[in-house]
Amino acid sequence: MQAFARHWQRIAITLIPLLLALLHALGVVHLGIVSRLDDIIYDVRLKATMPRSLDDRIVIVDIDEKSLAEVGRWPWGRNKMAKLFDQLFDQQKIALLGIDVVFAEPDESSGLKQLQSLAANELKDQSGFTERLSELQTTLDYDKLFAKALEGRPIVLGYYFTGDRDGRKSGVLPAPVMDSGALKGRQINASHWTGFGSNIDVLAKAAPKAGFFNVLPNVNDGMVRTLPMLAEFDKQYYESLALGMFRMMAGNPAVLPGFPQERMVPRSYVGLDSLQLQRDGRTLSVPVTEGVATLIPFRGPGGPKGGSYTYVSATDVLNGTLAAGQLKGKIVLLGTTAPGLLDLRVTPVGEAYPGVETHANVMSGMLDGKILIKPDYGLGYEVLVLVLSGLLLAFALPRLSAPRAVMLSALVVFVLVALNLWLYWSAGLVLPLASALLTAIAAFALNMSYGYFVESRSKRELARLFGTYVPPELVDEMVKDPERYSMAAANKELTVLFCDMRGFTKMSEKMEPLQLQQLLNDVFSRLTNVIRANRGTIDKYMGDCVMAFWGAPVGLPNHADLAVKSALRMAEVIKAVNETHVAKGLPEIGIGIGINTGMMCVGDMGSKERQSYTVIGDAVNLGSRLEGLSKTYGVEIVASASTRKSAPDYAWQELDKVRVKGKQEAVGIYSPWGLATQITPDQLTELKTWAQFIKAYRGQDWEQCDVLLLNMQRLHADKYLYHLYQERLGSLRRMALDPQWDGATNFETK
Repeated sequence: MQAFARHWQRIAITLIPLLLALLHALGVVHLGIVSRLDDIIYDVRLKATMPRSLDDRIVIVDIDEKSLAEVGRWPWGRNKMAKLFDQLFDQQKIALLGIDVVFAEPDESSGLKQLQSLAANELKDQSGFTERLSELQTTLDYDKLFAKALEGRPIVLGYYFTGDRDGRKSGVLPAPVMDSGALKGRQINASHWTGFGSNIDVLAKAAPKAGFFNVLPNVNDGMVRTLPMLAEFDKQYYESLALGMFRMMAGNPAVLPGFPQERMVPRSYVGLDSLQLQRDGRTLSVPVTEGVATLIPFRGPGGPKGGSYTYVSATDVLNGTLAAGQLKGKIVLLGTTAPGLLDLRVTPVGEAYPGVETHANVMSGMLDGKILIKPDYGLGYEVLVLVLSGLLLAFALPRLSAPRAVMLSALVVFVLVALNLWLYWSAGLVLPLASALLTAIAAFALNMSYGYFVESRSKRELARLFGTYVPPELVDEMVKDPERYSMAAANKELTVLFCDMRGFTKMSEKMEPLQLQQLLNDVFSRLTNVIRANRGTIDKYMGDCVMAFWGAPVGLPNHADLAVKSALRMAEVIKAVNETHVAKGLPEIGIGIGINTGMMCVGDMGSKERQSYTVIGDAVNLGSRLEGLSKTYGVEIVASASTRKSAPDYAWQELDKVRVKGKQEAVGIYSPWGLATQITPDQLTELKTWAQFIKAYRGQDWEQCDVLLLNMQRLHADKYLYHLYQERLGSLRRMALDPQWDGATNFETK
């Protein structure tokens, strides 16, 4: 008790990370760093244990670039698809075919509809034409021709679910494999959808078996680690493509929910631990995790050269160049690796992983019975490990010397890692580790830091007194080593930010000068708090503009990252201010921010009577001009290419290449959208499409530009940037192609 009384403050501080970790584990608070670290640990274990061997049971027929070049662009005519399927079943003798594409629209490429219209109208008196058309009807109706190729064959069609507000539906859904009645009043956290895009009626009737091919990327980093097995639509549950293929091979067993034992979790628990496949008195259990998804058992890096599965070009099958019977008895998946068909996924084992191969991996895992398990008792395991290790460190570390504290902390970390890896390798259990690791490390760091912070109390008081007048970083530097500190001018790589508020002119017409001053001070205070919170130095205020920089007086290796983070937060602050203005009937404030990273001269500058700590140089001037360009491109934030390069953790949209007044060299300009790990799949698709547009624009491929821009405007009709480029295209297409054009826009004004 005496030891507790003597060290209670250190014990209490050391318990803080344990408390946070427990709150995270119980779902009370979400700590992104813990979730991200768990993902990283999972990825490392996964890649270290991949078999990297060929599964010769499964073959992927690939609609690759070669196929598109020889057969034509996708989608192909259904007559060609019928021939392809006939080749697979009649010549190759495959056992099962799963289709990772959807046939959502009728095929009118034969011109049959137009011919029928002529026969009924303009050529109705031409009996020979009508008779000949009747003879050709069966060969020109490509959908019926394709449907005939599907009938009576072990085929699982593909389709997809959507979650748009309108709940748009197209095609015909297959029969569900389970309804809500099977849950016996319980709730499960299966993915819920409001719409779908499925196959047309004639094909769905010919091949009634179908599975969805949706994937659910991880919300933390956008990676695909799991594949949903069931999805809920209209209170019915539908199976995935992989599960549908597996069930067809197994004789289509019934699908029942596998609930965890109530002694392990309460009845209110909304998860399943497995799907129970029952047939003829036998039951096969397929482990599932959150979202009724299965962890994808990746075999290797993926793709035709990945070595996990045999890839066969679709054109080789279609043209009969593949030896007859070469695929006899194989399970075949029809999909694509062509980048233009947008079925490449970001996974832990590859950044451009074929979507079709994720289904192949799940099929392999189910066939081998080697699906990794996130057990329902994972939460209990995590809490137990946290409590035992956290309490041990909290009560032991304050009583130990520094060397022994290091040894104990290292031993705890070693035991945590060893136990977790042993359970993974021996039983295939995926259990949390990050929270316990971070707790152990944080407990050690906090305990060791406690004395230091207590001893530096007087220094912190000095910082409090001077922090009002100069940047806190400068005060900290002065306190640490005032003799070495110098405010003499020096050249350093820094990041500068200019923020201009627009709309104050209109506002001044409706407000008294004193009110306007109070409003301006309030806005500047909020923006200043954002800058200082991200370790920025306020340079000066100029009317309704604020200038700040990062990287001095205290060097910051991530100065560009902090500047971008501040800019995004400043835009959010202005939005909050505008909400208040709207409520008061005041005009809204616009914001324009320019950011540039480069060599600048920083230090005390001015006269003998008055000096200020500031930055000057060409890089500073460019930052100011970028702020002015924000209005031109209809965005809030414009950053240079150097800033983008120095802040790689963010998702960027390239705006243009510009040549500002007085500069011969064009500069790339970009706008940040937020952290790359927080970008939604739709946003990622938009950025990729826009990158394709910019490439086509610089290549003066106006037709491709029109197609891409039209798609962008359909989805984002209100974005000024896309309208700006539409106007530019209208002007450029009237000019002759310029082989010397570098795609840059010249600005002659300051």
